[in-house]
Amino acid sequence: MSAHALSVRNLTVRFRMRGGGHIAAVTEASFDLAAGECLALVGESGCGKSVLASALLGLLPANAEAEGAALLDDGTDLLTADERLLARTVRGRRIGLVPQSPAAHLTPVRTVRSQLEETVRELRRVPRGELRAAAREAAGRAAFPADHLDRYPHELSGGLAQRAATALALVGDAPVLLADEPTTGLDRALVERTADELRRTVDEGRALLMITHDLAAASRIADRVAVMYAGRVVELADATRFFGEPGPLHPYARGLLDALPERSFLPIPGMPPELGDLPAGCAFAPRCDRADALCGTQPRFDGRAACHHAHAEDPSRA
Repeated sequence: MSAHALSVRNLTVRFRMRGGGHIAAVTEASFDLAAGECLALVGESGCGKSVLASALLGLLPANAEAEGAALLDDGTDLLTADERLLARTVRGRRIGLVPQSPAAHLTPVRTVRSQLEETVRELRRVPRGELRAAAREAAGRAAFPADHLDRYPHELSGGLAQRAATALALVGDAPVLLADEPTTGLDRALVERTADELRRTVDEGRALLMITHDLAAASRIADRVAVMYAGRVVELADATRFFGEPGPLHPYARGLLDALPERSFLPIPGMPPELGDLPAGCAFAPRCDRADALCGTQPRFDGRAACHHAHAEDPSRA
């Protein structure tokens, strides 16, 4: 049995290529997620965040191979569970998904009410006569307005579609929530409202893995932050430390914060490497102003950061 709601160990995902060979999209990712905690998984597009999420849900394409372990608190390994188990007992019941594209996740020819009623009936076994009230209650948990329940997805704004998708994700009272870029395409007011709604579910005792490139949203909701670069977790930190003082340990993580408009607004130089053509050693070295000969070897992740120079100015290591 795991002491955590979710425990990921050495998760590696490789894709078989048509011409032969493999490309690793995620390499040896490890982290734990507790009940009542939000872990924000951040990084630039293409770093492997969404591939990791797909692996946890058993939704990888046929040419993907996953290794390692991803254990729920009852010992279920999400990487070795078969599709029947995942479909019947995990998705929606043990892990709720708040999708990146809510409009695509909602059925376009059915109203929000009918979709909520169907999900409530399936996941909670609510009697038919109680479905209408249960659907209204489910909508309210995600701050979805009751007077919009009879609308179709195309009649909803981006923010309302997001809240409808969130309501569907919460129906099954899943102990683990996975939110994949839940604030993409929303204006700042809706970003904050969505983040606050997700935080409320965490405070109710759920575990939330929030995958995002929106550091402002992450700072509003996260208890801890995991930073990915080129398929690897390169930093894992308490959110207060990460967004405050003394700040991130890894140069890439510091660069992400410095690029924010409310900070230095300085972009990280260069571009992320192609996963099929990674440099030897530290993948961030070609973009790092602290790189030296030591960076030609792969840095070991010590539970806090994967960088040969990460702790040089860390007071806690003095």
